Amino acid sequence: MARKYFGTDGIRGKANATITPELALKVGQAAGRVFGSGDHRNRVIIGKDTRLSGYMIENALVAGFTSVGVDVMVTGPIPTPAIAMLTPTMRCDLGVMISASHNSYEDNGIKIFGPDGYKLSDDVEERIEELIDGNPAPRLAASADIGRAKRIEGVDARYVEFAKRTLPRHIDFDGLRVVVDCANGAAYKVAPNALWELKAEVVSIGVDPNGFNVNRDVGSTAPMALAAKVREVRADIGIALDGDADRVIIIDEKGHIIDGDQIMALIAEFMQKRGSLAKPGIVATVMSNLGLERHLKDLGLGLERTSVGDRYVIEHMRRYGYNFGGEQSGHMILSDYSTTGDGLVTALQVLAVVQHAGKPVSEVCRCFEPVPQVLKNVRYNGGKPLQNKKVAAAIDAVRAKLGACGRLVIRPSGTEPVIRIMVEGDNRDLLESAADDLAALIKAESANDDADEAPVTKKTYRRAGAGGK
Repeated sequence: MARKYFGTDGIRGKANATITPELALKVGQAAGRVFGSGDHRNRVIIGKDTRLSGYMIENALVAGFTSVGVDVMVTGPIPTPAIAMLTPTMRCDLGVMISASHNSYEDNGIKIFGPDGYKLSDDVEERIEELIDGNPAPRLAASADIGRAKRIEGVDARYVEFAKRTLPRHIDFDGLRVVVDCANGAAYKVAPNALWELKAEVVSIGVDPNGFNVNRDVGSTAPMALAAKVREVRADIGIALDGDADRVIIIDEKGHIIDGDQIMALIAEFMQKRGSLAKPGIVATVMSNLGLERHLKDLGLGLERTSVGDRYVIEHMRRYGYNFGGEQSGHMILSDYSTTGDGLVTALQVLAVVQHAGKPVSEVCRCFEPVPQVLKNVRYNGGKPLQNKKVAAAIDAVRAKLGACGRLVIRPSGTEPVIRIMVEGDNRDLLESAADDLAALIKAESANDDADEAPVTKKTYRRAGAGGK
């Protein structure tokens, strides 16, 4: 069943265009009804990042939940993994995070966690979607049963203590100079505080949110500002979070980027040595580098691959008993501690390995040589470009050329109208040529499809005539 609202990571879109107060109200009513059961008073905890539109969406969600008799606790800016942790520990029926993660401030989104702190299954999301488009009147609470709302304090400190407790007892980071980039997002308070309490010398950037600058030239998707600061202050390590702090990228002391695949290799080997891997392997997505797979094989570890999205990694981990997995983009799931990706907890584990090794980050965190990988994003206006016959034939041809020594992953984004192309193998020239050719073909065929579907009107005729075509 095609879903209308939910993508790979909740509901996401342009604020006040796709993500409107009306939609947020309906989401609150629908989710409140799906999770509103039992004899107890149902309640939800709502967090957000630092986007201007967060105020609008928060208030609309509060109205939606309270209108169906659900009590609401509002936290203010806090990381997504904090909401995942607080939902079960505060005995909430569900948790909601208002964020568009690594997107710019114009976008926003709604992520929902169940009472166990995990993201919702496809089936539950479909039930919510059915109610969103239905008549809300039968779901409204009686006047005496309308929910209450309140802002709660102290959740920042609670999350910091949780993150610190994921480390072995008595460990600290005394002697390490750490630059942390909070992307002007949800972790702008908690991440520097946690590192300082663990005795690191902390230099912070991206900690001045104003509603408009989340992820702007900072954070895990724009790590060059962090790299420059690491070199400037001669830090031992840099930590880049994204807008809602559920992902992390590391910068070594030379200012070089260490992506999620290297982090997975590092933590997997460390867990293997400690005997803490639940199974001899980890879970990653189809986007993880072939070099990671080869490295893990040399260690006697397997790599299970899933569709893109940390929710699919988590689902696979839970189904087959793995306790570590992640994404190349920096989502890391350490299920012994957390139910979702947690950038701060992951960073603390990396720092623990570095402190234990007593060697520079550039030596400790570079575990394997990546296979060349070329990424392309192609924006389209509508339709289903990957179902085009010419595009499908070109995809088959590229896969035949790569053979067993390379991989092609091509997929529509779950959060925006973009086709994502990833080609990897040992021949970079072949990879770049294949990616460029596929991108050009998809763009051209998408334009042709739009032209074929355009109605023949006077306005269309004049526009074509003006261009001489």
